[in-house]
Amino acid sequence: MNFIEELKWRGLIHDMIPGTETYLLENQVAGYLGVDPTGDSMHIGNLVAVMMMVHFQRAGHSPIALVGGATGLVGDPSGKDKERNLLTLEQVQHNVAGIRKQLEHFLDFETTENPAEVVNNYDWFGPMGFLDFLRDVGKHITVSYMMNKESVKKRMSGDTGISYTEFAYQLLQGYDFFHLYQNKGVRVQVGGSDQWGNITTGTELIRRMGGPEAKAFAVVCPLLTREDGSKFGKTADGQSVWLDPEKTSPYNFYQYWMNVGDQDAERFIKIFTLKEKEEIESLIATHQENPSARSLQQALAEDITRRVHGEEGLQSAIKLTAFNFARKHTPEVLEGLSASDWTAIANSAPDDIRTISKDKLEAGIGVLDFLLEIGVVNSKGEARRSIEKDRSITINAVKRESIEDSLGLGDAFFGSYLYVQKGKKNKFVIQVTA
Repeated sequence: MNFIEELKWRGLIHDMIPGTETYLLENQVAGYLGVDPTGDSMHIGNLVAVMMMVHFQRAGHSPIALVGGATGLVGDPSGKDKERNLLTLEQVQHNVAGIRKQLEHFLDFETTENPAEVVNNYDWFGPMGFLDFLRDVGKHITVSYMMNKESVKKRMSGDTGISYTEFAYQLLQGYDFFHLYQNKGVRVQVGGSDQWGNITTGTELIRRMGGPEAKAFAVVCPLLTREDGSKFGKTADGQSVWLDPEKTSPYNFYQYWMNVGDQDAERFIKIFTLKEKEEIESLIATHQENPSARSLQQALAEDITRRVHGEEGLQSAIKLTAFNFARKHTPEVLEGLSASDWTAIANSAPDDIRTISKDKLEAGIGVLDFLLEIGVVNSKGEARRSIEKDRSITINAVKRESIEDSLGLGDAFFGSYLYVQKGKKNKFVIQVTA
């Protein structure tokens, strides 16, 4: 597999150092991607570069994910118009552990041929003294070279300026490349296009510190935007789409991909899945014949949700999608939902959430009192008319036709949820409270 050719047709190359493709075709090497541990979860914007490393491993090379336990304490100025708040060592170490776990969904750490590896640059920066760094690293890169980096020039021309801490960041990242070059056989670094300045500082440092035979390469991917110009990886209300299910539920994660536009779906299915070119072209052709079916978005959403959240998370997202967008529910559909599905429904329900106490259900409650208790009707008279005349009340997808009906705790799914519908549009998830 030609790594660079694979990236090209998938739209994953923004720039690269000349000679990279030839070198990688002739050599099996290690390469690395730096991940900034400013949080304990990656978001989907991080996945563009992660997918580059997936293809790097598929091409027979050895991928290394460098989680910046040291550089995370400093903060990268790239793409930022003001300085970040500094994290504590404990915060960074917590974040490193969370990110390492998520990378296991994408990179193979168990293969015997070219296993993935996670390294933490705190392991080599932690014991290094400041004077040692100045003498052994700083003397090789001039201030004028560092000043010419776009991330530095942008901050220098702004109102906030740039601190020496962030100014020195590119030297730290550059030394990461050199350290891995010497100790792990790393010859290429991948990343987003906003990292080009930091990455090429690394290749320059390797050239100056490694001698005339030293060779190092770089490939960067484009920074994605949606077809409407909005920032990729953000929801309509500006929230990031995280890989951590506690931050972004599998349902909301799935829905993000289901709701991308047609042009975005054609780009994203190449970038975020491992489907081959012929299959993707077939999916695109099928989608273009009937865009309203959104088959391309569905294929994309299922593939990436399964990879991030597993088969259980995907099936939960599919069931919740069917539930939330169904015109009519059946008892079989409701009974097929798990306890975690109902919890997710309660957290993401598009309509009203109502409550009823466990004690009242255990004691048994008439259907008229029940409807009044949960606020679906304003009076028992309205409840009576809705059942006897309008026949518009269904509870757990069963139409109620008698005002003599009653409900108990056994009617609640998992003892915690009921589902009430009044007419076609008024739908309510009822949560049983202590």
